[in-house]
Amino acid sequence: MKLTARDAARFFTKPDTSKAGVLLFGPDTMRIALKRQDLIAAITGPNAEEEMRLTRMNGAELRKDPARLQDALKAQGFFPGPRVVLVEEATDTLDKTFTAALEDWQPNDAMMVVTAGQLNARSKLRKTFEGSGSCVAIGIYTDPPGREEIEATLQKSGITAIAPEAMTDLTNLAQELDPGDFRQTVEKLALYKIGDDTPVAPADVLACAPATSEAALDDAVHMAAEGNAAAIVPQMHRLAAQGVNPTTLCIGATRHFKLLHAAASSDQGPEAALSRARPPVFGPRRDRMVRQARAWGSPRLESVIQLLTDTDLALRSSRPVPAMAMMERAFIRIAMMRPR
Repeated sequence: MKLTARDAARFFTKPDTSKAGVLLFGPDTMRIALKRQDLIAAITGPNAEEEMRLTRMNGAELRKDPARLQDALKAQGFFPGPRVVLVEEATDTLDKTFTAALEDWQPNDAMMVVTAGQLNARSKLRKTFEGSGSCVAIGIYTDPPGREEIEATLQKSGITAIAPEAMTDLTNLAQELDPGDFRQTVEKLALYKIGDDTPVAPADVLACAPATSEAALDDAVHMAAEGNAAAIVPQMHRLAAQGVNPTTLCIGATRHFKLLHAAASSDQGPEAALSRARPPVFGPRRDRMVRQARAWGSPRLESVIQLLTDTDLALRSSRPVPAMAMMERAFIRIAMMRPR
């Protein structure tokens, strides 16, 4: 039996332990590994490894000794509780081995959890599990997690109270990060909120989110965007001392002002536009950029982008130029262009 995405999400939370086996397949080994970990924990509980109720093997070992699978399914341990036999890196060459194991499977036997790579619709392994009423086949694809899956991840980490704005920020973050990075972010957020009973706020999400290129924009860009011309020169001197590349700074500034332009031009408002950006902008940084977009307006931001484009071309030209001084001049000009 093949499960839909919604049914699969429920199955990972409350698996049907009467099934003989589960096949997890897909192109992303990290996503499959995380789902396999969640599934086994939901079936056996947290102490299966210590109580020897989990048997591991891979496809290469099983090809050499096909009888090992049935032996593991029938074996009885010293500790009571559900048992799982995990077979990783399975391929179509093991189809007959799984077919024989399923024909001989009894309700008191261990449950099979099988992982595989990408399998097309003609795959023998998929057909075996999808065609068996005692098995489940679940495709794990690279789609970002949905709301239900994100809420399950939060609940598992002990986070039960979260503000709607923070939930929106986490949903946007889940679309940008790899599954492992997103899970680590949620775990970090849970540790961050230990002893704090208030709902998770956007500032909490921002404090725990991994740094991105957008989040690491130099303070000089914000100084220019907010018209703080007096602070630009000392800030640029600090950047030069740190070895910041002027071209990199120009690219970052251009990206920042293009985001502001998109926010200022959006029919749905700057907040919605910044939330839909890739990577998304959230928390106090989003509020700051919303204020900047409203203060500048779309026409003036077009002039700023043109100025930065001209500066970028000059920095990349074959002529020797004082690169950091050119960026400093561009930032001061931008700060002076901001409406008062």
